[in-house]
Amino acid sequence: MSIRCSTKSRRAVAAVSLAAALALAVTGCGTDGGGEKTKDAGSSPSSAPSKSSEEDKGAKQEDTAAGDNVDPNVKLAEVRGDGLTLVINQVKRDSGGFVTVQGELKNVSDRTRNSSGWEGAETSIVNANPNSVAGATLVDKASKKRYYVLRDTENRCLCTTGISPLAPSAATPIFMQFPAPPSTTAEVDFTLPTFATTSLKISG
Repeated sequence: MSIRCSTKSRRAVAAVSLAAALALAVTGCGTDGGGEKTKDAGSSPSSAPSKSSEEDKGAKQEDTAAGDNVDPNVKLAEVRGDGLTLVINQVKRDSGGFVTVQGELKNVSDRTRNSSGWEGAETSIVNANPNSVAGATLVDKASKKRYYVLRDTENRCLCTTGISPLAPSAATPIFMQFPAPPSTTAEVDFTLPTFATTSLKISG
């Protein structure tokens, strides 16, 4: 009886030991698998910020292309109209077939001035572009052609919109994009309603 009990006890201990060994093996496999998944999950978020950084960089490049690098000290032309001055800082031909005009409007009067009239006289343009400079034009006298500010299918201009009333001495930057005249055209006449016409040389 004691020998039989002893044999059963040894079998039970062996079975328990085998079960424990299997449990450790499974746990070890699970840890390795879980570790790789955690690593993968960790690498995923780290790649996401990288993508976001690239998008931010692209957005900054677009901002720069839109004219954040314009030197305000460069004065290509200055015109006056109704208590304001318009200084043109850059007139650049872009590779996409556009000419971008950038400058600054400043109130030199002693009372607040608004953008009334700068949108032009066309009702659909005025309604789609409140408080804007959508009424600006370029004239290529050599080719006898007039160019208007570019617009999308809903008549929204590629120009500064939503210009707030300017208090005395206040200023605001503006930009306008036009179809580019032929490459042989180096100079155009620029007009913004309520301002005098001025000649501009195209760079780029």
